[in-house]
Amino acid sequence: MKQTKLELLKKVFENWSGEKAQSVNKMPTSGSNREYYRILGNSRKVIGVINNDREENRAFLEFSKHFKKNNIAVPEIFSKDLDNNVYLEEDLDDQTLFNYLLEVRNNGDFPNELVIIYKKILDELLKFQIIAGKDLNYSFCYPRASFDKQSMNWDLSYFKYYFLKLADIPFNEQKLEDDYNTFMNFLLSENCNYFLYRDFQSRNIMLKDDKIFFIDYQGGRKGALQYDVASLLYDSKADIPQQIREELLDYYIESLKKYQEVDVEKFKQYYYGYVLIRMMQAMGAYGFRGFYEKKKHFLQSIPYALKNLRWILNNIELPIAIHEMIDVLNRITTSEKLKKFEPKEKRKSPLTVSISSFSYKNGIPEDRNGHGGGYVFDCRVLHNPGKYNKYKELTGKDRDVIDFFEQEEDIHDFLENVFSLVDMTVEKYVDRNFTNLMVSFGCTGGQHRSVYSAEKLKEHLQEKYAIQMVLWHREMD
Repeated sequence: MKQTKLELLKKVFENWSGEKAQSVNKMPTSGSNREYYRILGNSRKVIGVINNDREENRAFLEFSKHFKKNNIAVPEIFSKDLDNNVYLEEDLDDQTLFNYLLEVRNNGDFPNELVIIYKKILDELLKFQIIAGKDLNYSFCYPRASFDKQSMNWDLSYFKYYFLKLADIPFNEQKLEDDYNTFMNFLLSENCNYFLYRDFQSRNIMLKDDKIFFIDYQGGRKGALQYDVASLLYDSKADIPQQIREELLDYYIESLKKYQEVDVEKFKQYYYGYVLIRMMQAMGAYGFRGFYEKKKHFLQSIPYALKNLRWILNNIELPIAIHEMIDVLNRITTSEKLKKFEPKEKRKSPLTVSISSFSYKNGIPEDRNGHGGGYVFDCRVLHNPGKYNKYKELTGKDRDVIDFFEQEEDIHDFLENVFSLVDMTVEKYVDRNFTNLMVSFGCTGGQHRSVYSAEKLKEHLQEKYAIQMVLWHREMD
């Protein structure tokens, strides 16, 4: 009889650890088809991975072993069952560089502590590229051993079919293909014999115990140095100020000089070419995941990509003739369809949104403003941490409960739909100068799910709108 995924994960964990799996919780999905689970035993905590792409698994496991041998901070692999496409890796907790960026940036500032972290990351990148890349067995690379013309062509086609066409950007296909060839030949005229991480960005860099760790390098292959630097510094939603980008690029080049001679002008010329192809690949992903798969949060990255693209087009000129490609990129920056994804300017409004959490045992909160409008969302459909002794005395404001929910895919989908509905209402109410909107979240005890959801809605609205908010946790207050 075929094992379920949970049974398989428990079996692999118990065979490795010698102890019972107390809980197996699925973690939020990202842009891949890999499934991640946090597995807790009596004394051990690991991440279980299920990925039906066996070649990708082989690449990740072999790279992990090689990088560990070269003293690069990647997760330790504890156990693997490649026949069932499962492996266990070190749990690096949940603090990504991207999450940390959101925590410490105030009013768009980029504090010096972040600059210091980025410089450390660039030093580690050079270890991947120069040291570990020397004797890496590239035969394990998947799907290509190098970021060659075929790889580039896949990325550019991805951009063409999933972004340009779905965003209704007009282009001459033959002229664009001709420019693609010119562009690829230019990029490949640079030295491409280094390790290329491929997805070197803030969500794949973990911060734990004041140390930096790296994940998701299974797409690594041979390539040019500039690509991964471009991936990190032009990571769209990280939104690094341009002045800081240039400071970090100069730091990387000076660090590179410790390993080899560098023609700085030539390096930067190729660098901005790789910035462009990386941005086009990323926009292809936003189009595929956002327009095609209808995952709206991917579309939220489009304004950041447009901002970066405008700067490149206004400040950088490549030494090749690619007129149609440049024209297409300019059309993207002026597209009316894409402008709607730009965040609306916050304008002051008399609107007050009253957000509350409650227990259904004590009834739905009354509308104290007398308007009788708003929403009541039933959170009882969500996984309840209150069922576990560990969380019984805690609330949705406590870190352990927040961590519990961050691993739950259902609550992310639930809140995304809530945000979409409330956003639409807030924008209409602001336009019409309405003064009150009530949004309530209910669950069994009014302690965990409803409290967490109310807190998240407040955070979301604070970030988007210049409105007043009142937050009331009825059963707690």
